[in-house]
Amino acid sequence: MRAVWLREFGGPEVLVAGDAPDPVPGPGQVLVGVTFANTTFVETQFRAGLPGPFRAEPPVIPGNGVGGVVLSGPDELVGARVVTSLNGSGGYAERVVVDAAAPFRVPDGLALDDAVALLADGRTATALIRAAGVSAGERVLVEAAAGGVGSLLVQLARNAGATVIAAAGGSRKTAVARDLGADLVVDYTQPDWAARVGPVDVVFDGVGGAIGAAAFGLVQRGGRHFSYGLASGAWTEVSEEEAAARGVVLHRGPLGSPADLRAATEWVLAEAAAGRVKPLVGQRFPLDRAADAHRAIENRATIGKTLLEV
Repeated sequence: MRAVWLREFGGPEVLVAGDAPDPVPGPGQVLVGVTFANTTFVETQFRAGLPGPFRAEPPVIPGNGVGGVVLSGPDELVGARVVTSLNGSGGYAERVVVDAAAPFRVPDGLALDDAVALLADGRTATALIRAAGVSAGERVLVEAAAGGVGSLLVQLARNAGATVIAAAGGSRKTAVARDLGADLVVDYTQPDWAARVGPVDVVFDGVGGAIGAAAFGLVQRGGRHFSYGLASGAWTEVSEEEAAARGVVLHRGPLGSPADLRAATEWVLAEAAAGRVKPLVGQRFPLDRAADAHRAIENRATIGKTLLEV
C-alpha cells in the first residue's frame, strides 16, 4: 500500500510518500480502507520531534485519525463507513487496522470527509462546551475561531444560546468567523482587540501566549478560562494563584474519561448529521503531499480542518 513515512524528525520535508506492507487484522480487529486522513497541529509537533501526547521513534507512519470503509472484520461492520482514531501513528496510509470496538459508524446523511473533520476537533469542541457549562446569555470568547476546533466552538456556543465573540488573525479568518454566526468578530492582530471584546464569562483559549494572557484578563469573576491549544507556540502563562485571586476557574488538561470523550464524539456526529453543526474543511491535499499540508498548518495559512485525500 501507499503511505507517508517519517524516517527522521525535522521539517515538513521529512514526510515522504512510499510503499508500506499491508496491515493484517488479527482476532477482534478490523481492516479499514482509508479515504481521508486527519491532520492536526499536534502532528506537526510530533513530526518535528517535540514533546506531545504521541511519541514514537522513526521510521514510522504518522497520523492518528482516519475515515473510510471497513474491508474485513466482524460481518456487521464489513462495508460500514467509519471514522476511527489510532494510537498516534499509522493514519497517513491507504489501510489501517484497529480494534473492532474502536470505530464510530458515520451516521446516514453525514459525508465521510465531514465525519473525519469532526473526529478529533468535534470531540474536543463538544467536551470543552460541556466542561465549561456554557449557558444561554453568557458571553463566550473563542480564540482561533476560524480553526478546526474554534469554528465548531463558535457554532456550539451559539447553539447553547451564548453571545459569541470570535477572535481570529487577519481579515480572511475574521470573515470566516463572521459567516459562522458569531455575534462579534475581532482581529487579534490589532492592538485594540481585547478592548473591543470587553468582559466575558468564558474563554476558549486555542492560541496561548500573549493572546491567551490578554483573553484571561477579560474573564469576569466567576468565569472560566479553558486552555486547549497553543497555536502561538506557547501555552498561556497564568498561575493557579492568580486565577483563584480573581475568582476564575482555570482549566488545562484532560476533558473527561475515555468514555466521556467517546460519547462526545457520537453526539457531535449525530448533531452534524442533523444539520445543527457543520465542520469547516478549509483545505485538502493528496496523501503524497502530506508535507505541504504540514507546511500550511505551521505557516498558519489554513482555515478550519486540513484533510489528506487518500
